[in-house]
Amino acid sequence: MLHVQCYMKIYTRTGDDGTTALFGGKRLSKADVQVDVYGCLDELTCILGVLFAHIKNGVESRFIEVIQQDLYVIMGFLANAPTNLEKQKNNIVLFEKKIDALTEKLPPLTHFILPRGSLSSCWAHMARVSCRRAERAVVLFFEKGKRMKNGDSQIILQYLNRLSDLLFTYARTFNDEREAIL
Repeated sequence: MLHVQCYMKIYTRTGDDGTTALFGGKRLSKADVQVDVYGCLDELTCILGVLFAHIKNGVESRFIEVIQQDLYVIMGFLANAPTNLEKQKNNIVLFEKKIDALTEKLPPLTHFILPRGSLSSCWAHMARVSCRRAERAVVLFFEKGKRMKNGDSQIILQYLNRLSDLLFTYARTFNDEREAIL
């Protein structure tokens, strides 16, 4: 059997003029708010990948993978790809349940905490602030496009808001686990 390898070049040169293509082929400036919004989510997804590499708990690391997949769906939506956000809508409820379950095991939060401690906690904090920046970019994009009240827009806003809460809870949890080991 003959096996032929085909190589696809990673560069296309089509963005050399400072533009990029959305789903469907429409080209926009790389500085456009729409490109920035899914770029922020792409950065968050990468930071979650680093967090994933530092998490010792298999259940939580698999949950991070689910979040990364969700963010790719949301990025597709923001790049005009046809998407169904029902799974992401359902995951908002899962986030709340996970936050509640993790919080029950933690000491009460009585003061502001500094973002430090274990590597997994620090990366959870980095993901949290990246998520908040992405959330601000999404709000700006939706406001400019007059899409704040759109049902899918509301799902994305709720998803990101709850995700940042989950990441904060993860940061506390991963530090609590570290202190239990020390």
